[in-house]
Amino acid sequence: MEFNNPSEIVKDLSFAKKAQDKVLTGVSKLTNAVKSTLGASGKCVIYEDALGKPIVTKDGVTVANSVVLMDPVENIGATLIKEAAQKTVKEAGDGTTTSTVLAHSILENYYNKLSKDKFEHNLRDIKQGILSAAKKVEKYLDKISIPVKGEMLDHVASISTNNDEELGKLIADTYKKVGDNGVVLMEESETEETYVEIVDGVQFDSGLKSQHFITDKEKHKAILDSPLVLLVDSQIETIRKIQSVLEYAIKNKKSIFIIGNVDPQPLSALIMNKVKGNIKINVIDPPGYNVNLRGDMLGDLAILTGAKVINEELGDDLDLIDPSCLGQADKIVTDENHTIITVNKPTKEIKERIKEINNQIKEEKNPFHKVKLQERAAMLSGSVGIINVGANSKVELKEKKDRVEDAIYAVKAALKEGIVPGGGIALHNASDKINTNGYGELILHDAVREPYKVILENAGINYKSSKKQGWGTNVVTGDNCDLIKEGIIDPVLVTKTALKNAVSVATTIISADCVISNVRENESCK
Repeated sequence: MEFNNPSEIVKDLSFAKKAQDKVLTGVSKLTNAVKSTLGASGKCVIYEDALGKPIVTKDGVTVANSVVLMDPVENIGATLIKEAAQKTVKEAGDGTTTSTVLAHSILENYYNKLSKDKFEHNLRDIKQGILSAAKKVEKYLDKISIPVKGEMLDHVASISTNNDEELGKLIADTYKKVGDNGVVLMEESETEETYVEIVDGVQFDSGLKSQHFITDKEKHKAILDSPLVLLVDSQIETIRKIQSVLEYAIKNKKSIFIIGNVDPQPLSALIMNKVKGNIKINVIDPPGYNVNLRGDMLGDLAILTGAKVINEELGDDLDLIDPSCLGQADKIVTDENHTIITVNKPTKEIKERIKEINNQIKEEKNPFHKVKLQERAAMLSGSVGIINVGANSKVELKEKKDRVEDAIYAVKAALKEGIVPGGGIALHNASDKINTNGYGELILHDAVREPYKVILENAGINYKSSKKQGWGTNVVTGDNCDLIKEGIIDPVLVTKTALKNAVSVATTIISADCVISNVRENESCK
């Protein structure tokens, strides 16, 4: 978490068992709200937003973020567990509920052993044991992971959309259409229908330069519609050098996207004008790890957008740039790590550029340079699938968008690292396969069984241990079966990320023996 300056607010201190009990109570309250959404039979949650409007969702991290508890120490416990969910959704896009359930189970197992068994323990040994067991589980998951093929994409997407086969197939088909080099985005439909558009575009590694450029705070992204594009391969030392194009954008009520090395002073000026609402703008660093690759990639983007690359070393004068240097894109989306540029249609120049790069690939002898050329070719040849989500009401639209977003990330994760049997059974099997040494490993051994138990509980099915690898209960039919053959699968990346973040947060919490909280007046008692 970020470090904050100490305040002068009066504090309340809780120690040892009192602090542990209250933290665990807060964690339990949050988990009980979130875990009801887990699995094919998981339920939706209705919560009030800041304006008192009811929101319906089955998204774990959305539910977690809506929980604020009255008791300050309980709220600290709940807030710490939110971190596991938030980090999981940030890294893998899905698995937030699993992460929450795992973190709660680890803490509960630890505190129960501490109070009931009154065992002699060394906290460092306990933490090391939990981390050691987590590595064993991750190793097991990697071992049983299988690559995605055939209808598996449909199954991954359907599960993440709460077993909506029609919506799941739509998402999976979109990924099949854009290919290995494509990306999939989500937008709101202007009608009640949900449909897909395939447009040309590219994705490359260059993320947000400042949080102030973010336009969608919920998704943590900077989104510009129909922006002008300025490409600069020289240092932008003063705002004056790009003043003419900025004035042109403002005058024509257009947003502008700048790829270039901007010095701190002009960058601060751009941020200030953006925050004040004077201009719609986003600035990122040029892609490419060295001068030659950066120049080549800016050339690729110039052909894609119709912009001219400004480079003072090649005789261009930044002071003389005018609107004729600008390009255009349909939409540009930037998150913390990537930027996606979509354009209307591929041009003849783009196809020729791809052909030129492919010829260079054939002639290149250096393996590293060959890989970079292949990445450039893939970037230019990729497509962007846009899933336009429609619904009959705003309440239904929010819930549907949450499911679609989870499915998009789940399919992406499955394509990246493969899949494992779903329904929580992969973690359950891992607990049967790994050998445990000491209390720490035993705590995690028991905790990783919990997601499978919760999924059965949500379906009203009594828990029964499954010793056969990959076999578990299909909560829709109630049958014991081979879950992969039944299409009940999870991306291994999502499962591993959920486990990693749950362990990280839980081991941090058990290290605490004192909680310092702000004193609150209980207004509800008046």
